[in-house]
Amino acid sequence: MIKLNTRPEPIEVDLERSAIVVVDMQNAFASKGGTLDLAGADLADAPRVVRTIRGVLDAARTAGVQVVHLQVGYKPDLSNAGGPRSPNYYKETAMHLMCTRPELKGKLLTEGSWDFAIVDELAPLPGELVVTKTRYSGFAGTTLDSQLRVRGIQYLFFAGIATNVCVESTLRDAYFHDYWPILLTDGTMAAGGSKAYEATIFNVESFFGWTIRSEDLLASFAASAR
Repeated sequence: MIKLNTRPEPIEVDLERSAIVVVDMQNAFASKGGTLDLAGADLADAPRVVRTIRGVLDAARTAGVQVVHLQVGYKPDLSNAGGPRSPNYYKETAMHLMCTRPELKGKLLTEGSWDFAIVDELAPLPGELVVTKTRYSGFAGTTLDSQLRVRGIQYLFFAGIATNVCVESTLRDAYFHDYWPILLTDGTMAAGGSKAYEATIFNVESFFGWTIRSEDLLASFAASAR
């Protein structure tokens, strides 16, 4: 067990039972021309988030911490999007764009598309767990929980885009499943600006888990290797 410099108070974690959960670091959410960009979101901070996560992944792999990638996407016929009776069909950003702009149908978050792909800098390595999801939470309708449990994982470090949507949704579900959720504050970016980001930080620190900066996490990885 090592003690982390987390907020609102330090906690101890077992790195052998920990995983970095990278949420939806896809072209859709981190690249110009992707879904979020088409929806009018400001992606100016995305390159910094990618660099931060890349540094954490490199250190985690060296420290033997497992890496999990979540990737949201739909079949080309949208048969797993929920259909018109599902709110997901209308509210999820890619689905909303494809419903209102028919020329985009089959191009946004569609399995096999550029938009669906994880950004090159954060591509999964062979053997790393990749879970495809069709809802904001990585636990909704997936094998994520069972995959984590068979690996003995108890502590989850979250990074990705968007802080206030898919990251927070998955982190909340992790809490409900009795995992210990820790949000990497500088390895995330909100959809909706600073107020949305600050609201997630407040929610996590007050009700659902803990937060940590990448420099503190990297220092802990280094200390564990000594």
